[in-house]
Amino acid sequence: MRIMIVEDEALLALELELEVEAAGHEVVGTAASRTAALDIVEQAEPQFAFVDVHLSDGPSGIEIGRHLAVTGIPFVFVTGNVKRIPDDFVGAIGAIEKPYTMNGLQNALTYLTARISGQEPVAPPPGLILAD
Repeated sequence: MRIMIVEDEALLALELELEVEAAGHEVVGTAASRTAALDIVEQAEPQFAFVDVHLSDGPSGIEIGRHLAVTGIPFVFVTGNVKRIPDDFVGAIGAIEKPYTMNGLQNALTYLTARISGQEPVAPPPGLILAD
């Protein structure tokens, strides 16, 4: 799967990129701001995205999420404050709360990959909060 990472903390973005690639997926771009994220969506055509709520240009992750939902790209929020996500999750599958463990992230990625590819996943892993 072609995955975009929207995260303004460089170390977290790198760790997430390494985990995504270790799981056999391709990272098509990493963005720390709204503008960079929208450029990646247009140029790289990701199939999925991890989106932080608060980026280098403010809480613009919500706006990016809305854009992804309109364009039909599935995504999850990755955030230290789940309360910042609107009740409707702006179309996200769900959220992964920071801090997360690498094992928890791998389990969430396995679940999300199955769900996006149309397989019937058994149950969401504990670290993944699903939207209603």
